[in-house]
Amino acid sequence: MLTVTPTDLPGVLVLEPRRFGDDRGFFCEVYNRARLAEHGITTDFVQDNQSLSARAGTLRGLHYQAPPHAQAKLVRCGRGRIFDVAVDFRAGSASFGRWTGVELSAANGRQLLIPEGFLHGFVTLEDDCELLYKCSAHYAPDCDGAVRWDDPDIGIDWGVSDPILSDKDAAAPVLRAVETPFREGA
Repeated sequence: MLTVTPTDLPGVLVLEPRRFGDDRGFFCEVYNRARLAEHGITTDFVQDNQSLSARAGTLRGLHYQAPPHAQAKLVRCGRGRIFDVAVDFRAGSASFGRWTGVELSAANGRQLLIPEGFLHGFVTLEDDCELLYKCSAHYAPDCDGAVRWDDPDIGIDWGVSDPILSDKDAAAPVLRAVETPFREGA
C-alpha cells in the first residue's frame, strides 16, 4: 500500500509507503515500480545516491541537472530528519520560482518525488542525517547547476540563518541570473 499526496507544485508528490511493524521494528517496501504506476507515476530510475551530513544545519542545494541529463528524484531520509525542498524551475510555468517543503525522516518514512525541471535542496534538522535518493538519469558533471539557497525571489524558510554550505552552494547565482534549461510541458 502506498499513499500519494500532491503538493501545491504540479508533479511534486509526497509518497508514504506502508510500514508493517511489531516489537522487532518494521518492514517497508520503499520502492515498487508497479505500485507507483498504479498512481500514474512512470519514472524509471537508473541511479541510487546516498548523502551523509554529519552536522545539523547542513544545507545542500538548490541543485539541478540540465537536459539531456535532467533528473527526476525520489528522495527519502534513512537516518535523522531533514527539511526537503523542491522549486519549480520550468520557464512558462504558472508556479515558476515557487517552492514546497516537506520534513522527511527515518521515523516518518515519507518520500518526496521531484520531477525533472525542479530545483532540489535540503537542510539537516539533526546530526548524522542520511539522504537516499533515486535518479532518473546518470550524473553528468557538465549538466550540473545550482541556484542560490537564500535567493530572496524564492524566499524559502529553511529554519536556519547561517547554514553549513559547500563552496559551490555558497557561490551559486540567484534565480534571475540563471537561464533555465527547462520549459513547462517539454
